[in-house]
Amino acid sequence: MATVVTINRPDVVALIETVATRLTDGNKTEAVALAMRRLLDMEARTGSLFGIHRGSVRISEGVDLTKPFSDEPNDAETGRELEH
Repeated sequence: MATVVTINRPDVVALIETVATRLTDGNKTEAVALAMRRLLDMEARTGSLFGIHRGSVRISEGVDLTKPFSDEPNDAETGRELEH
């Protein structure tokens, strides 16, 4: 099933040629396909993930999610090496 797409805008053609040269060894079809896949991936990620939407998580009264949960500094802040 061969389909032809014609792009006449010089700026878009130059962009496709640049991407094709850098990323696909000059394959313009694959450069466009790569761009379309990335756009679809980005669009798919804009929805809620792991139930993160209004009302999915309940926080008890008086809990401040902006405060640290522990008074002890974490290892990254102290510079201590972890023993393995």
